[in-house]
Amino acid sequence: MFMQVLNRYTFSSIALVSFTLCLAAELKKTKKDDLVFNGKLCYLPRSSSFELGITGLICLSITQVTGSLFIYREFSPGEKFTVTRSLLVLSWIGFGVAVVLLSAASSMNQSQAFGEGWLDGECYLVKDGVYIGSAILTLLALGSTLGSGIIAVRKNKAEETQGSLVHAKIDK
Repeated sequence: MFMQVLNRYTFSSIALVSFTLCLAAELKKTKKDDLVFNGKLCYLPRSSSFELGITGLICLSITQVTGSLFIYREFSPGEKFTVTRSLLVLSWIGFGVAVVLLSAASSMNQSQAFGEGWLDGECYLVKDGVYIGSAILTLLALGSTLGSGIIAVRKNKAEETQGSLVHAKIDK
């Protein structure tokens, strides 16, 4: 029991670090004032948002994989599609969208040299709210994974309790 609480605490802490890093990346992203344009070519300097976004992505990936492994361990063999699995699927969808947003936004915050740019030689800025959207999706993934894990653990404990009651009646 103690290990389950410790695992949930550690898992939640890493996800909250990812959330915080996404918010920090939003504040540190490259701004329009940083753009240098010489009439034909553009230049954007590297932003610390790149490192913050990548670190947030790593933390999010760690929590998603470890949380899912914990939940899969709790599944009963032959269990049908339930609320537990629905929440886990929702968690993976939120995770997937957050990964795409964080990867693209962080990639845009690398240095974009004159004539190179991010795509087709043009400079691109990350729109406002992209990192905040990733932060919200991080919380969605965390909540869904925790909810799925709590339901799976409670269901297994209920089955164990019910099984021990049946054994107690048989033994009498």
